[in-house]
Amino acid sequence: MNFRERVAGWLARPIVTKGITAVIIFNAVILGMETSDAIMARAGDLIVALDIACLAIFVIELAAKIYAQGWRFFRDGWNVFDFLIVGVSLVPGAQTMSVLRSLRILRVLRVISVAPRLRRVVEGFITALPGMASVFILMGLIFYIGAVMATKLFGDSFPEWFGHLGRSGYSLFQIMTLESWSMGIVRPVMEQYPQAWLFFVPFIMVTTFAVVNLLVGLIVNSMQDAHHAESDAATGTYRDEVLQRLAAIEKKLEEKKG
Repeated sequence: MNFRERVAGWLARPIVTKGITAVIIFNAVILGMETSDAIMARAGDLIVALDIACLAIFVIELAAKIYAQGWRFFRDGWNVFDFLIVGVSLVPGAQTMSVLRSLRILRVLRVISVAPRLRRVVEGFITALPGMASVFILMGLIFYIGAVMATKLFGDSFPEWFGHLGRSGYSLFQIMTLESWSMGIVRPVMEQYPQAWLFFVPFIMVTTFAVVNLLVGLIVNSMQDAHHAESDAATGTYRDEVLQRLAAIEKKLEEKKG
């Protein structure tokens, strides 16, 4: 085993993975403490030093991965994700420009790449995007139709909610999220249009309970598919290792016989 393989094996150890996860969480706490003026006034220098130390650990880890894997490092999407997240903090001026400083909190997202379960959730979400696009198109059509109808039905009496297409769309989105939809919008409208519930109730049933649940179902199915794919990959890797060991044993036995 050459040095690169040793470095790769060291990085794959559970204790190293758990250690990096702990540093990510600790760094998240440090970055949160930086938002407190009182804490920064008392221990600002220490907090900044600890933040720099965490960044140094991340840089060393990525450098070790790049050395161990070579160009294969950039073929893994999660490696590229880590590289970009850490790279944001290394951009010149990141410590002085407020926008770049705020982007340092993105380092917390690295916990996704080191936690298999979180990784599975993200992969499932990404896999569900093509199916979700169709659902979003359907929801867009429903919102457009609803916004046009609401503007024509209630726009003259309630221009602040349904005065034009944009306001109607926003009001319908608020109704879909069930945020102050009854006392805030629907009941005042029903005081002037008693039959308005014939429009709002079906809209809520279709958007909130049908379409949104359809999105959830797509994401859950994609997460299950990602889990099965990861299990199959792990099984295949284990099978290959067993076959290699058996081949090595057979070779040694043949050498002894010879």
